[in-house]
Amino acid sequence: MNLIILLLPIIAIVLMFRSQKKRQQQMQQMQTALEPGAGVRTIGGLYAQVKAVNEETVELEIAPGVVTHFTKSAIAAVLDPQEYDAIINGRPADDELPEPEAEDVDAAPVEDKPLTLTKDSAEKGDAEGGAPASK
Repeated sequence: MNLIILLLPIIAIVLMFRSQKKRQQQMQQMQTALEPGAGVRTIGGLYAQVKAVNEETVELEIAPGVVTHFTKSAIAAVLDPQEYDAIINGRPADDELPEPEAEDVDAAPVEDKPLTLTKDSAEKGDAEGGAPASK
C-alpha cells in the first residue's frame, strides 16, 4: 500500500514531463517549417503572412506594405492556404457554404407600411398599427 502511494506521484510527474517534451518537439518542428508566403497566427491572435525567416525572428506582413518582426516562439500556428484565405478574405470553406434558404410558401405576406412616429398615429391607438395613446 505504501509503495503505491510513493509510485503514483512519480508516475504523474513522468507523464507531465513526457507530454511537455512532446509539445516542445511539435513547436520546434512547426518553427523550422516556417517559410515565406505561409499564413500564420501569432499567440496574440494576429493573422499575418510570413515574408522572411531569420535565425531567431520572423518578418510578418500584417497589412499590405506593413512588415513587423516577431520571435519564432510567438507563432502559434501555421495555417493552410485555404484556411488563411477564408479568415483574411471572409470566404467560407467549401464544406461550410451556406445553403440557400427555402422560401416559406404558407407564410402570410408582410405589409410594407412605413413606420411613423407622429402624434396622429399615437392618437389612433393600436387599431391601425400606431402606438397606443398615453394618458
